[in-house]
Amino acid sequence: MPFAPANGVALYYELAGDGDRLLFVSGTGGDLRRQRMLFQGPLTENFAVLAYDQRGLGQSAVPEGPYTMADYADDAAGLLGAVGWDACFVVGVSFGGMVAQELAIRHPDRVRRLVLACTSSGGAGGASYPLHELADLHPGERLVRQIEVMDTRWDAAWRQAHPEMVRLIAEGMGQGPDEGLARRGTKLQLEARRHHDTAARLRVIRCPTLVCGGRFDGIAPPANSEFLARGIPGARLAMFDGGHTFFMQDPTALPAMVRFLQGDSAVGTAP
Repeated sequence: MPFAPANGVALYYELAGDGDRLLFVSGTGGDLRRQRMLFQGPLTENFAVLAYDQRGLGQSAVPEGPYTMADYADDAAGLLGAVGWDACFVVGVSFGGMVAQELAIRHPDRVRRLVLACTSSGGAGGASYPLHELADLHPGERLVRQIEVMDTRWDAAWRQAHPEMVRLIAEGMGQGPDEGLARRGTKLQLEARRHHDTAARLRVIRCPTLVCGGRFDGIAPPANSEFLARGIPGARLAMFDGGHTFFMQDPTALPAMVRFLQGDSAVGTAP
């Protein structure tokens, strides 16, 4: 299995696809063993995609905490160096979008073009939903709360009418008997996440940037995306039909991201 030493941490990673280089940074609790669809869609059809398990998660090492957002950004930069990539496109989803912000701020030469999906700046720009407050709930109750904030339309009636979707969401969140938000690495990640704040530093991001989100996202509300797009010079904003997983709900979302990364300046609007 491929591991790379990055910022003093052994990170598990995978490479797939061909084309311009793209680093994919996943969200809270991300584990490549549960993200196989990542390697079967428009991203790997158009780019050479590098994806990895962040410190404390999946098959990567679990160093002692606490972790900081700077640690996660430096991990990403270290991984790029370890695999021999100097600069690349970056797509950051949810927590991964927070890491991508820090990466573009701390290591600007590494990021050619940037997509920030369903994420937040923290601070004056608004924080994403405080998932750390759900960490100690019973797994069933935690799942219900997470589904409710993932898409503000997904109420009790929706859950009753879509049991198979609920099952798939539970699997994707790792809600097995020994997994979920109670895991040590995820708790350390959630603690770093709660302190994320790039609001006053967004102006130093100079690479072409697309900020995108779902109109019904209760984790990273549309107002948070709008703040990001206003704060990053020249950024574009695109909102899609869906919640926190809009890129799976709206079939136009991933193609739009691809077009932006390929240089289409018409994607999104100026905030």
